[in-house]
Amino acid sequence: MVKHTEPLDRVFAALADPTRRALLARLATEDGLSVSQLAKPLAMSLPAVMKHLDVLEGAGLLARRKTGRTVACRLTAAPMEDAMAWLARYQRFWSESLDRLAAVVEDGKP
Repeated sequence: MVKHTEPLDRVFAALADPTRRALLARLATEDGLSVSQLAKPLAMSLPAVMKHLDVLEGAGLLARRKTGRTVACRLTAAPMEDAMAWLARYQRFWSESLDRLAAVVEDGKP
């Protein structure tokens, strides 16, 4: 497994996996779910889910709080702001490319 040291690298590595994206999506709509609640709809073992949660926590996208025997998870979206800022730098490129494409389609010539 590759170890990512930069915060932005950890965020993108965490978001690269569909299971982790699904876990974050659930937490975005249902904050404070227990690990068991998060694992229930997934077709994998609890230890496998825990490994995914470890990656999300390592990227700063998840916070866990233990109360008695229950571990509740919540989304911490602040690291995604840095990822969005990085992606926004390329928005101009895509906007200009799509504008040129629209002009070609409308005019029929490049």
